Amino acid sequence: MSEPQQHFHLHTLGCPKNQVDSDKIAGTLLDEGLVSTNDVASADLVVVNTCAFIEEAREESINAVLALEQERMPGARIVVTGCMAERYGDELAEALPEVDRVAGFGVPVNFTRKPPGLSVIAEAPVPKFDLLNLRRPASDLPWAYVKIAEGCDRRCGFCAIPSFRGPQNSREVDSILREIDELGAREIVLVAQDLASFGSDHGHRGSIVSLVNAVANRVDRVRLLYLYPSDLTDELVEAVLSTGVPYFDLSLQHVAKTHLRRMRRWGDGERFLNRIAEIRRASPDATFRSNFIVGYPGETEDDQAELLAWMHEAQLDWCGLFTYSREDGTYAAGLPNEVPTELMSERHIELSELQDTITATRRDQLVGSRIDVLVDTPGVARSHREAPEIDGVVKVPQALQVGGIYKVLVTRSDGLDVEAELVEINQ
Repeated sequence: MSEPQQHFHLHTLGCPKNQVDSDKIAGTLLDEGLVSTNDVASADLVVVNTCAFIEEAREESINAVLALEQERMPGARIVVTGCMAERYGDELAEALPEVDRVAGFGVPVNFTRKPPGLSVIAEAPVPKFDLLNLRRPASDLPWAYVKIAEGCDRRCGFCAIPSFRGPQNSREVDSILREIDELGAREIVLVAQDLASFGSDHGHRGSIVSLVNAVANRVDRVRLLYLYPSDLTDELVEAVLSTGVPYFDLSLQHVAKTHLRRMRRWGDGERFLNRIAEIRRASPDATFRSNFIVGYPGETEDDQAELLAWMHEAQLDWCGLFTYSREDGTYAAGLPNEVPTELMSERHIELSELQDTITATRRDQLVGSRIDVLVDTPGVARSHREAPEIDGVVKVPQALQVGGIYKVLVTRSDGLDVEAELVEINQ
């Protein structure tokens, strides 16, 4: 008589790069014979892939672990992995006696139950595997994230990621392309901590251009997330435009030159505006997203005013705004002139209100235009202007086939989203 199948539940927090890691973990568990389930209470193994980027993310991760621990069935194992496990290790294990194992990056979250009373700290160390290049299951959506590198060589003042993700580690191109073929998605979203530096650790700076071209030969859409502005070369811009997805996610963080140097960042507002203008001249439909940190130590009222004026002139389509979070071990943690929490909040609101108006206006301008969309789920689609999960969507007729590409007419805008009706089937 065969043993009953064992089930696992995988809960992911944080950024798209974490989602890719979870997919790799899922692929490994499936290969070991386990079956995925969305029902925590029926899972023999519960895996929580955590985020540790800022304090708010760490709190969310801890709360998720505690909630899942309450829901799991008697005898089920719970394993914590991801950024918090790597960054805090034994400290996290001691703080969460409810969990059965705290496993860093690339450590197998195998199913073998630990004997009663055995401390997670006392478990014998296990060999790591190459999480970056593990097999993933085929995508159940018409798009998928693909992580092309791990780690980062930059030392931005606010970021602790290099301390636990390590230096840049780019994948081999053949491995990336093989994963893309196996995913079977029509849109591939390339992600990494420092995407445009892909290949630089192997002495091949500029490899991102050839990779984008290679991916574009395999799928209908290629999208790039997290581009450091100094690496946005003419060759890379040309490669992005040639894919038919003129979407530029630029990691700017601020625009005041002196303040950017405090952040240990490159560039200034004028350079950024000139680059955006150049791209818009080459491709009027180009879409821009960026992120900005509010309240980094030393930020002045003049810095805030400069950012407000810049945002008004830049007219970015999308923008993420985050209040500064002090991270132990970072350059910024030792800086003077901290911005009071209340003032950070006021500045965040001021910037958010401006960007909300800009985004709504740019969405209004789409009404009456014909655009090509990829249908993600029934009634929900995206054009080149919307990255999955972080931007708005295009609401389309429910009858349009998931995974199909259609030309639609935008009939109405509603904040971040727009509504459209079918014009013709593309493919």
